[in-house]
Amino acid sequence: MPQAFYRRQLPHLQYDDRQHFVTFCTNHRWIPPERVRQIVLDCCLHDNGEKFDLRVAAVMPDHVHMIFMPLVNQGAMEVYSLAEIMNAIKGTSAHKVNKLLGRKGRLWQPESFDHVVRSSENLDAKIEYLLQNPVRQGLVDEWTDYPWLWKKPFVNHMAPANGN
Repeated sequence: MPQAFYRRQLPHLQYDDRQHFVTFCTNHRWIPPERVRQIVLDCCLHDNGEKFDLRVAAVMPDHVHMIFMPLVNQGAMEVYSLAEIMNAIKGTSAHKVNKLLGRKGRLWQPESFDHVVRSSENLDAKIEYLLQNPVRQGLVDEWTDYPWLWKKPFVNHMAPANGN
């Protein structure tokens, strides 16, 4: 199976056709004002369907979780790299947040933690873990009440086309 590897401070391993669980944190675990969370979520969604297939994203007060599969860059005929995907999300969101808040400087820690979801692992359990994060943090009673969480709609491919 094709894979890519790169290293900054942490090693990063990418597998084609696999889901990746990625977490990135604000610089010094700074908690920005609540109003910036929608900007960050919008940046996480921006390239969904083009550079990656997003399953779920949660923008927490000082970190973000995402589960996605990198897609093929048709022009280059290669899979988009985690580095390219994360640089786009983190760079764009940092620029927009800093502009909104009238500040300069780093918004995100340079590194992200990423984990390839292996076939032996239960993807549904990882998604459920991510969805429950706002509940575990005491931010809401039900994950569906958390406004800065996005989950790919479930499509039942087994249902008859005529609805019967």
